[in-house]
Amino acid sequence: MVKKVLTIAGSDAGGGAGIQADLKTFEEYGTFGLSSITSILTVDPSTQLPTIFPMPIDILEKQIQTAFSGGALDAVKIGLLGSLEVISVIEKFFKENKQKKIVLDPVMAVKVNDDVLQPELVNAMIQRLVPLADIVTPNLVEARILAQMSVIETQDQLKEAAQKIYQLGAKSVVIKGGARFPGSVATDLFYDGQEFKLIHNKKIDTSTNHGAGCSFAAAITAGIAKGLSPYDAVCLAKEYVTSAIENGLFLNNFTGYVWHGAYNQAEKRMTKGED
Repeated sequence: MVKKVLTIAGSDAGGGAGIQADLKTFEEYGTFGLSSITSILTVDPSTQLPTIFPMPIDILEKQIQTAFSGGALDAVKIGLLGSLEVISVIEKFFKENKQKKIVLDPVMAVKVNDDVLQPELVNAMIQRLVPLADIVTPNLVEARILAQMSVIETQDQLKEAAQKIYQLGAKSVVIKGGARFPGSVATDLFYDGQEFKLIHNKKIDTSTNHGAGCSFAAAITAGIAKGLSPYDAVCLAKEYVTSAIENGLFLNNFTGYVWHGAYNQAEKRMTKGED
């Protein structure tokens, strides 16, 4: 049976991150994707600056109500939130439907401007959503904020941050150190309260990495929906996103997106055979 997977996140008008990245990833994993849009992100080509247009809360609530009209789903990913009201709506539907297999990607900044969410939103996320999550997937900036650490530059600091985030109530944590982590290799860390597992990969010298974080969390979500353990889902997601980054493409002269179809060579699908 095809698994049904929901993303609650922002919509990227450029097509490579947010809701769009999630739905493309769900499809690549052979799952049926549903979406509830919290906001719409656009970028002005002349300034390269983003604008976020929040979705009216009643419309968001109707979207989530539609997604849960058949009861709990096989897995859910949470991305860009935007307001305390959004957190309240998500929490309500999760508890009413006894939703399991929740992946929280604690998006606290839009990559192109790095404006961090207001402290009250971060606190609400920590208090009300992190304890519901099977996996929390912060990048280094988000991990520092969640763990209240000024710097994460060593493996010991990665482990300390993961422990602190785990103690907030999540069942497991994966910190996306990636190419920003000091050293010669891209490093992520998985922690489930019992064992630290470092995941190393080569650093990729490319600008086609926009949407990588969203896609990574979406891949984990689809993986656990299909029955993978959290750690196995993380490892497969890492392979998927690495391939997507290596084969990325440019929307314009300043935005390089990952290519979600790379792992499965989707560009070869639906082509007419040679005569």
